[in-house]
Amino acid sequence: MSGEGTWVGLDVHARSVVGSAIDEASGEISTRRVGPRTEQIVEWVRNHPGPVMACYEAGPTGFGLARALAAAGIACEVVAPSKLERPAGDKVKTDRRDAERLARLLRIGELPAVRVPTEAEEAARDLVRAREDVRTDLMRARHRLSKLLLRQGLVWDATAWTGAHEQWLRGLRFDRRGVQLAFDEALDAVFTVGARRDRLDAAIVEMAETAALAGPVGRLRCLRGVSTLTAVGLCVEVADWHRFTGATIGSYLGLVPSEASSGARRVQGQITKTGNTHARRLLVEAAWHHRRPLRTSRERARRADGQPAMVRDRAEAGNRRLHQRWTRLDRRKKRPTISAVAVARELAGWCWSLAVLDERTPESTTTPPG
Repeated sequence: MSGEGTWVGLDVHARSVVGSAIDEASGEISTRRVGPRTEQIVEWVRNHPGPVMACYEAGPTGFGLARALAAAGIACEVVAPSKLERPAGDKVKTDRRDAERLARLLRIGELPAVRVPTEAEEAARDLVRAREDVRTDLMRARHRLSKLLLRQGLVWDATAWTGAHEQWLRGLRFDRRGVQLAFDEALDAVFTVGARRDRLDAAIVEMAETAALAGPVGRLRCLRGVSTLTAVGLCVEVADWHRFTGATIGSYLGLVPSEASSGARRVQGQITKTGNTHARRLLVEAAWHHRRPLRTSRERARRADGQPAMVRDRAEAGNRRLHQRWTRLDRRKKRPTISAVAVARELAGWCWSLAVLDERTPESTTTPPG
């Protein structure tokens, strides 16, 4: 776009959009409030002298606008808001100034863009995150019920939320009508949310068998602590594993230490916790499984059944390495929570290596005898 074209920055909200356009030929900046409908935005952007390149910040409005602009032949970048730098002396923030600032940064190539997922990837991500929300709802419903019973002096001493526990809950009766009604509502909420979770689990397992996910999900399940739900969650959150390397995947997920170094002074702090929160939680939960000694597991063998020998060997090497990592950290008297994050960072690298592993191994390409 040297010497011609238009750079467009869009400040997108649910009910209003402000666009700022920089004409490369004249240097003129024009700003306009556009309607919130996608068709109106695309039409306004298209009316500028071409070639046109647009951008807007990622947010709750999603990626539909980026796809619509791409379908109209307009290049569009979706920007990561958390990585946009703002001058310390800039104390005025308006939609017009934000749109103009995006257009100027786009023009000089200083915008940190994010990957725009396909519609299928976004649908799979919505399903997995719906299950994540239900998991949180179920935990809260169980806590409310248990605390209600605690106020009545009732505590279940064995393992909670098993068949025996459920039978015990169904048999409880209270003399006071208010307590009985509150208990019935809390118990019904637990069962209702549990049924929602089971339906979503079944849908995710079915989705894991599709062509797009079957390969990487099957390979990731060979690792300890990575079930079908965890593997699907990692695959839909990361989407394209080939964007990263074993050294950069941890940084994308916020599992690397923060740093403030200058000159000869180097200071590292807690992990950055940037990037994808859902994938980071899944990895940290899976990392705890590697604390126990590595033994033969019937469930892990079932998950690895049908995978090429190359995949199984690499997964077992990762399982051994991750347990050894736990052991070394325990010897150094590290807190278990810190050890779990350190192992999760390394687990992310092993997940990456399995996800990008070529499925066409010698075993799978060799013609079976007979």
